[in-house]
Amino acid sequence: MVRKFAFLAAVAAPLMLVLPAPALTQAQTPAPWRDITPRPGLAGWRTTGGNATYGFENGELVGRAAPGKTNSWLVSDAQYADYIMEFEAKTDPALNSGVMVRGQSRPDYRGGVVHGYQAEIDPSKRGWSGGLYDEQRRQWLYTLGRNDAARATFRSGDWNHYRIEAIGNRLRTWVNGVPAADVVDDVDARGFIAFQVHAIPDAEAARRPEARFRNVRIITDSPARHALPATGLEQQGWLTNRLSQGERDAGWKLLWDGSSSNGWRSAKAASFPKKGWSVAGGLLTVESASGLESTNGGDIVTTRDYRDFELSIDFRLTPGANSGIKYFVDPTLLKGDGSAIGLEYQLLDDARHPDAKMGRDGNRTVGSLYDLITARNLNDPDSPGKRVNPPGEWNRAVIVVRGSHVEHWLNGFKVVEYERGSPEFRALVAQSKYAKWPGFGEWEQGPILLQDHGNRVDFRSIKLREL
Repeated sequence: MVRKFAFLAAVAAPLMLVLPAPALTQAQTPAPWRDITPRPGLAGWRTTGGNATYGFENGELVGRAAPGKTNSWLVSDAQYADYIMEFEAKTDPALNSGVMVRGQSRPDYRGGVVHGYQAEIDPSKRGWSGGLYDEQRRQWLYTLGRNDAARATFRSGDWNHYRIEAIGNRLRTWVNGVPAADVVDDVDARGFIAFQVHAIPDAEAARRPEARFRNVRIITDSPARHALPATGLEQQGWLTNRLSQGERDAGWKLLWDGSSSNGWRSAKAASFPKKGWSVAGGLLTVESASGLESTNGGDIVTTRDYRDFELSIDFRLTPGANSGIKYFVDPTLLKGDGSAIGLEYQLLDDARHPDAKMGRDGNRTVGSLYDLITARNLNDPDSPGKRVNPPGEWNRAVIVVRGSHVEHWLNGFKVVEYERGSPEFRALVAQSKYAKWPGFGEWEQGPILLQDHGNRVDFRSIKLREL
């Protein structure tokens, strides 16, 4: 991805020559920008949330952190649907911040807390400025875990230029001219703009670190006419059981159509299970039973095999649930009772299911390569814990296989990385429950499997692209 966007960093650099502006043609009308920078008195804006203070100083909106455990917001009275917004932001290196896009606040949702799409300002070592975060809802919609060009362009402690395009169901961001995020999602079509001062430990808040914003401008008149062209940035789709055009162009296909059992069968029979699995309301559900492995409907597998691929699955656990996503499966290897044999992306309620404390060093927890490699946050050196939404809420599992190289991602964070067939991998297998299966995990291809472990788990938006 660095190669794709290297040229954009040059575009973002200041030019030394001042060239005469070309004459405008009829089709090149000036962009109808409006300045919406909050002014003295902050008319048209209101504060909510935590204890941070906001004011207008020397042409800049200044938010100063204060002791408290709640994020603070300066929220626009106006509501916006489709628009393009640009602004400059500078934050203290210790202060996370962000700008809400189509923000929401309703009395019936968590007592009116500000929630929704947020363009991140992240001065931490992680450096995910420009990523899109679903505040107080689904967490990350687009991390910068695969976008090193955008991570490199942010200047901590200095001014950075942001561009946000919210047009239809597509949200795109740029930082200093470099594409950062591209999301398609249909949850919120309109909402307010809000400037965040993140909650901060009391010891840090005592020195009143600041987030500053200036030159805030917006286009609301036919913004699609002024949108930037395609960037080639990888798009993340959040449409339930549907693909965005960007995903289709990138080769993604639905592995489950959202309404039937087409493309799936029992792991140990030619047809789809007659019990234990249900298809209803856009959900593919393994139903609750005894809590034992493959004793009700049994596992299901895709009707074809895969070799190099990227797989994305949204899953929702129930309290205490256990399940798994297996790949490079050999359905014929285990003839008797139990689950089919293959590499497994573990799905588990770590807090309630006893399997989380079994195995070695947590290698049976959610996101782990089951019984082999423990899932850990590999993207964020300042926060090694996994980002997991609790039972009853949706999570996204991603598995990437390129030859022998394999990655597990959980909610936008890389949590496992390994090489199939390497000495290290074979040593792990030799210490695991899979040691008795010759060549385990090294088969050239196999189907994708969803596991029946006797607990209810819902699946949706199952999609795959071959690499």
